[in-house]
Amino acid sequence: MSVDAATRPLPRVPVLRGEDIGLVRPYLVAFERRQEERRQRARRRELWLAVHGVDIGPRLIHGVEVSA
Repeated sequence: MSVDAATRPLPRVPVLRGEDIGLVRPYLVAFERRQEERRQRARRRELWLAVHGVDIGPRLIHGVEVSA
């Protein structure tokens, strides 16, 4: 009894995730890192201004919009 190619089961190949392999475009990683650094600087600046009594308008704090 012969098994043709159409009925033969395919071998299991694991799905590759981007986080699991080192083949990530370095410019994309650098861009994402710069974005996160900008967001962090903005959060620190807002906190510093708030401590010194400067209101810069409604913002999100822990996902909740707050206003002065």
